[in-house]
Amino acid sequence: MRKRAALALSTAVTAAAAGVIVPAAYADDNVGDIQVDGVVVNGGKNIVVDAADKTITVSVTATDPSGIWDADFNLWRGPDGSDPYYSADALIDPNETTTPADCVASSSTTSTCSKTFTFEPDWWLTNADAGTWKVQAQVSANDGSYTDRWAYTTTRLQRHSKLTVNASPEPIAKGRTLTITGKLTRANWDTLDYRGYTNQPVKLQFRKAGSTTYTTLKTVYTSSTGSLTTTALASEDGYWRWNFAGTTTTPAVSATGDFVDVQ
Repeated sequence: MRKRAALALSTAVTAAAAGVIVPAAYADDNVGDIQVDGVVVNGGKNIVVDAADKTITVSVTATDPSGIWDADFNLWRGPDGSDPYYSADALIDPNETTTPADCVASSSTTSTCSKTFTFEPDWWLTNADAGTWKVQAQVSANDGSYTDRWAYTTTRLQRHSKLTVNASPEPIAKGRTLTITGKLTRANWDTLDYRGYTNQPVKLQFRKAGSTTYTTLKTVYTSSTGSLTTTALASEDGYWRWNFAGTTTTPAVSATGDFVDVQ
């Protein structure tokens, strides 16, 4: 049985059990001279998760005349009228503890504090979780100064994508018709595998031998199973590929070019 089946309680109750306070109102707070220089999630990249666990780092750089003492983060989404309050820090194995922040001083006044978060498809992550998440940052100074911002920045959580291509027949006589097929799939966090991404526009591209640039020839939509198929005339040696621009929930991906020898 999936671990996720044990999460029958609401996310608010789960958060409370894990020691995370679910706020009635999201009010920023700042006391003293502390200054936040920046918050970085996953090195500035989207969080792309396949069918296995993904651990990322969130960090904050802050300055205070007395020096930085500690920091904490919360990755969350909602409420926006449809989503409940939903904390990645709370939705962990109750037998484990959350990861504390690690602060490294670069001077007597400035430190960078980091904390890791693990997104677990086999524990709490579902397909519905893909999209934009907010990042709360709390930083405390040695003299008691602190800052707390509920949505300092945002990050995008995405389902990992794959794209294949096959151009045939090969070799082929010049002027004959090639058939180019492929498939666009993405991680399914509910079933822990990959499933076809339906009704998505994917570009067919060609790069002639000796060139480094792909040219888009047409756009084809994926089938109900994520499959792609089209035809094109073979005119010269080169590489054929599919290119997907991505969506808010799924990253862009390009297939590795398939070389076709035109004789």
